[in-house]
Amino acid sequence: MGAKWIMIGAALGALSVIAGAFGAHGLKQHLTPADMAIYQTAVTYQMYHALALVLYGLYLRSAGGPAWPAVALLAGIVVFSGSLYLLVFTGVRMWGAVTPIGGVAFIVGWLGFAWSAWRSLPHSGG
Repeated sequence: MGAKWIMIGAALGALSVIAGAFGAHGLKQHLTPADMAIYQTAVTYQMYHALALVLYGLYLRSAGGPAWPAVALLAGIVVFSGSLYLLVFTGVRMWGAVTPIGGVAFIVGWLGFAWSAWRSLPHSGG
């Protein structure tokens, strides 16, 4: 199961590099500085959480655990970064109201990762 999350994380990491290059070279002339900052936030959070998916996939391969933290991280990328991309490309500011839902998914994913790691530690009875 870990290999799937490694693959998804690596693909999303590559897409974030492509999106970053596209923003720097293709969009910079067409976006306001404020929209460019929003776009950069989407790219940055996509990359951080793509790396988190790779790390969690590696963790799953070594220690096992539930898939739901990876699902939450992926949902965070789609909702958080996706809503910011939509906001910039459509000009519909309402998409910004969706972004915090993705942020909550990121938090859930990270806490799930921490919980999984904690559960894999040897715990003594006394």
